[in-house]
Amino acid sequence: MVMKKNSVEVTLLLSIICISVFGLIMIYSASYIWSEYKFNDPFKFVKNQGLFFIVGLFLMTVISKIDYRIYYKKATFLLGFCILLLVLVLIPGIGTVRNGSRSWFGIGSFGIQPSEFTKLALIIFTSKYLCNNEKDIKNFKKGVLPILGLTLLIFGIIMLQPDFGTGTIIVMSIIGILFVGGVDFKFFLKIGIVGVIGVIGLVLIAPYRLQRILSFLNPWSDPLGSGFQIIQSLYAIGPGGLFGYGFLNSRQKHFYLPEPQTDFIFSIISEEFGFLGVIIVTSLFLVIITSGIKIALKCKDLFGKYLAFGIIFQLAFQAVLNLMVVVGLIPVTGVTLPFLSYGGSSLLITLCSMGVVLNISRYEK
Repeated sequence: MVMKKNSVEVTLLLSIICISVFGLIMIYSASYIWSEYKFNDPFKFVKNQGLFFIVGLFLMTVISKIDYRIYYKKATFLLGFCILLLVLVLIPGIGTVRNGSRSWFGIGSFGIQPSEFTKLALIIFTSKYLCNNEKDIKNFKKGVLPILGLTLLIFGIIMLQPDFGTGTIIVMSIIGILFVGGVDFKFFLKIGIVGVIGVIGLVLIAPYRLQRILSFLNPWSDPLGSGFQIIQSLYAIGPGGLFGYGFLNSRQKHFYLPEPQTDFIFSIISEEFGFLGVIIVTSLFLVIITSGIKIALKCKDLFGKYLAFGIIFQLAFQAVLNLMVVVGLIPVTGVTLPFLSYGGSSLLITLCSMGVVLNISRYEK
């Protein structure tokens, strides 16, 4: 392998920095009113996110210089450690409950979410698994069932928190890698049917999920309850027009849209920057995604190819999932928008993942 810089790598790096900085700016705009009211500090959220951004940028730079093939050797350890953290966070007194989910380790005013790190660790492990079982991957019992069983085990642990959004992203990411790995397409039809049955079961055992679906179908049936969040999101997006109300001039962040700096930050972007803001954000995501796909396609090493694709597919799926929620196409899932939403763990692991992709891009046969 020979390491060298290329235009795709530079484009990817600049796009990552631009969208992350824009995210910091929008977190301040979306949160300063609520932050000043609750903490008497309008910069509370942006300072926290800024610290994670600095650390994440440093780690991304370091990771981009570390040979990605080291993760092949450490894949089992990394995943095992992450599963241990997933179990520990469920223990009262160790894990912290936020918004009804016990999925955080509280460290002062910060929170670390182990499921975010598990997303990357499972992609690394699956990439290694596909490399080692390339001949058996078309056999369901020998090739697909072991990795699928492991994925569903992790999904089950995460659902104990519960965190349906993150669990869905993990499952779909692994299905995406399996598809690229050459698994028979009939398998995906079968798994789709099983998935629908599973989702119905999860909805039936948790009434709040049923409320989310009902509010999605007709949010105005309960405008002050389950439908409140999506209605306020649409009120933010609708009036934005071509150029929006202008930076800092959102109306919905004035205690209408709950915690607008998190899952629904795209609504505030649309309100303040209008269609222009939507184009800027989606363009940056498209550049990052297409650059990542190019890196995966050019990589001659099978492990690196699977790893790059898995990371980019997960990023793309999570972004699309968030945007679909914000515009009311699917029920609320609680999934953050990568690079932009407030959430230190999400930003940190996203930047670290991009560091891995940047390193892969530096190697050619």
